[in-house]
Amino acid sequence: MAVLQKIRKRSGLLLLAIGFALLAFVVQDLFTKGMRSQSKNVGSINGKDVSFDQFRIKVANAEKNGQNGRSTTQTQAANQVWDQEIALALFTDQFEKAGIRTSENNIIEVFKKDPNIGQNPQFLNQLGKFDLAKFKDFFKSNPEQAKAFQDRQTDAEVNSKFQIYSTMIKAGMYVTNADGKFKYRLEADKVNFDYVSVLYSTIKDSDVKVTDADVLDYMKKNEKKFKSEETREIEYVVIEDKPSAKDEEEIKAKITGLLTGRVEFKDGKYDTIPSFKSAKNVAEFVGANSDKPYDSTYVTKQDLPAEHADKLFNLPAGEIYGPYINGKYYCLSKAMGRKAGAKAKASHILISWEGTKVPNKKEKRTKEQAKAKAETLLAQAQANPGSFMMLALTNSDDSSAQQGGDLGYFEPGKMVKPFNDFVFNNPVGKIGLVESEFGYHIINVTDKQDAIRLATVAQKIEPSEATSNEVYTKATQFEMDANKNKDFVAVAKKAKLTVNPAIKAKAMDESFGAAGNQRQIIKWAYTKDTNVGDVKRFEVVNVGNIIARLKKINEKGLMTVEDAKPSVEGIIKNKKKAEKIKAKMKGSSLDAIAKANATTIQNAPAASVENSGLVNVGAEPKVVGAAFATAPNKLSAPVEGNSGVYVVMTKSVTKAPKLSNYDDYVKKLKANSAQASGRVFPALKSDAKIDDNRLEFY
Repeated sequence: MAVLQKIRKRSGLLLLAIGFALLAFVVQDLFTKGMRSQSKNVGSINGKDVSFDQFRIKVANAEKNGQNGRSTTQTQAANQVWDQEIALALFTDQFEKAGIRTSENNIIEVFKKDPNIGQNPQFLNQLGKFDLAKFKDFFKSNPEQAKAFQDRQTDAEVNSKFQIYSTMIKAGMYVTNADGKFKYRLEADKVNFDYVSVLYSTIKDSDVKVTDADVLDYMKKNEKKFKSEETREIEYVVIEDKPSAKDEEEIKAKITGLLTGRVEFKDGKYDTIPSFKSAKNVAEFVGANSDKPYDSTYVTKQDLPAEHADKLFNLPAGEIYGPYINGKYYCLSKAMGRKAGAKAKASHILISWEGTKVPNKKEKRTKEQAKAKAETLLAQAQANPGSFMMLALTNSDDSSAQQGGDLGYFEPGKMVKPFNDFVFNNPVGKIGLVESEFGYHIINVTDKQDAIRLATVAQKIEPSEATSNEVYTKATQFEMDANKNKDFVAVAKKAKLTVNPAIKAKAMDESFGAAGNQRQIIKWAYTKDTNVGDVKRFEVVNVGNIIARLKKINEKGLMTVEDAKPSVEGIIKNKKKAEKIKAKMKGSSLDAIAKANATTIQNAPAASVENSGLVNVGAEPKVVGAAFATAPNKLSAPVEGNSGVYVVMTKSVTKAPKLSNYDDYVKKLKANSAQASGRVFPALKSDAKIDDNRLEFY
């Protein structure tokens, strides 16, 4: 009480102090935002700035519209739009250099390929063809729509230019008859040679050492392959906010109490609360006592929790099963009824005709032809039901043909009426024919399932306030100890906690291991005030507390030796083994070399550059190439191959006979060159100067 009186006496001073503190906080926030606002661009691409104001509008639209029907986070949207901005800037520059221009006709052609425009009834003429005049008139009479359509026009113009650009690249990657002839020679010229090989596997890995300096030297010699963006390595400890054994017991006791009635004193009078079994209004009882709403639908046995399915499905009407655990809930379930044949399973063979709503017909046919074929297939299926799957696979116009016509389980009303009526009005094993708007269906009823209706009271197993307080105390204590001690692993070990392997994150990443999207942690790791060794606690919904430590900063440039080693170490080891092997592969003949290395002479009777496989070792194009280049009956120098070191002696080279034309080989090369346009963007991006400031804004 004395303390309260002192506070009251000094309340004026206290309010003044709080006011100054708030003012300081606001000023600091304004200063910080003011400093940040100096940067008006989200980045630049080859010296061209990307305005944040325009960028954020695009991000908001991408976030709102999602991608492929899935929701998109702000970070995902920012990454998506940034990639688009890079592509747009790089390709626009190429369009200008190439002098590419586009016309209204080009843009209209792009629009026509969009089904929402090219197949829109209000833009079609009487013949069902796209009508440019109708298209233009629509926007003349709808100015607001025209304004909203401007961005689409810009996109269409870019797409049109890209199509021209892509066509130019494909045209530039032409293939001549001489190229086809050379391709033929690579495949058809044959070389017969003997060889001695000493495989890398004959030397133990432990006999050659690969140092970090070796890996670094290899990366520097192959710099483009080992470029890496700036990353942060963040190790972390998770302290879950989960219910204790005591919490579980309390929830179990609470839900068990619903099995018996009780008397409560409420609003000045005693009130009798019925048990779950005796409750007259079950839906109301569930609503008052469950963390999940009442569900009146019928479910089959396969839809029930596997561990409890048998007992729940066979529960007599009015009886109760439980309490039992289903996921994160303690449950009581009351049987409310059963329905026979609630779900059915069927297979079908669809035979459609021209004019039905089936896009991928296996053959063109009239309705009469379709009916005749369907009746023939029906007779075959009825005569031999076991052949139904194969008949569906080879004849059905439906996508279910790949599953032998199997449509899985479905409820009444899910299929078109004729199909639905046949399946639910006939027994399992019945095969028949019905007609629908899609065509003729030969139907095989393969299974039916009964369903039950349950009333379930489910109470979530959650940590109590006391448990959550204990978790919070433990997490904050660990954070303080880790910041004080600086030995994150030792502090975790003392607290009996596990340090998770470090997450390697880029600046605009948000995924954080098993914890899912945790943008806040990654952004903290990239904050200028965060140094290696710093520790911070984060509260994460549905997880608890993540205590993160910035373990390492990897600057932009060459990737780390640690990252490169798994892919490089084997190559360097083989290189070092090759030096050891070559020192022993000396002699005036293959026989002498074979004896010196305790191996035998082998023969490749008809190898080609395109078919360079050697027995028991696989493809060795360098070895076959050396055989073609070595004069007959002469020894080659040692050749470092994929699997070992080889010395070859060529016996003969057989030139392939000339062909009247090399069209087939020209076609093969054209198929490869057609992919050239897809390799342009990665090449442009690799050479571009890109400054990314998105971290300041997202």
